[in-house]
Amino acid sequence: MTRGLFITFEGIEGSGKSTQVGRLAAHLRDAGRDVVVTREPGGTATGDRIRGILLDPDLSALTPTTEMLLFAANRAQHVRETVRPALDRGAVVLCDRYLHSSLAYQAWARGLGRDTVMAANAPAIDGLLPDRVLLLDLPIDDAFARAAARGRLDRIEQAGRAFHEGVQRGFHEERALDPDRFATIDANQPEGAVFADILAALAPLLGDPA
Repeated sequence: MTRGLFITFEGIEGSGKSTQVGRLAAHLRDAGRDVVVTREPGGTATGDRIRGILLDPDLSALTPTTEMLLFAANRAQHVRETVRPALDRGAVVLCDRYLHSSLAYQAWARGLGRDTVMAANAPAIDGLLPDRVLLLDLPIDDAFARAAARGRLDRIEQAGRAFHEGVQRGFHEERALDPDRFATIDANQPEGAVFADILAALAPLLGDPA
């Protein structure tokens, strides 16, 4: 059986990842594809418990190193329980955040360094990288407005502007290091236009799924 496709969605808070994951999943399922939608943190019962810790706004004392290791622990379970089995049966896996979020948030914005974060995540990903990273790129001011409109902010969303600017720089740095894996999508457009750009970026991998 042919291995499936692993597509991840990345971007700062409020960039519209979840919305576009849902649209793409529906589009591919309508075309008869086996699609698994998942997310990080989360993606398993264990991961959902870790997610609760990571996003709890009352846990402001969580250190950057603890945060990094919790994300890696979540990822280790997620890869083995959810992502690899789906890929092995030939499914298209759509994941809202993966390794590149850890790099942007912990390596670049938290200042832990790329080597440290990669070393912590190496046993977690066990060599599994996405076939395509869709980076939904959005100006910081628009991202903040969207996140605020959703209501109470989680622990990471509550970090200051300088932190989130660091996250955005981190994503851009990661794109520069691996340009063939990344596709940058202008998320500051109407939802339908963003989705059209996503389909165009994935066409070489998916062919014509319609």
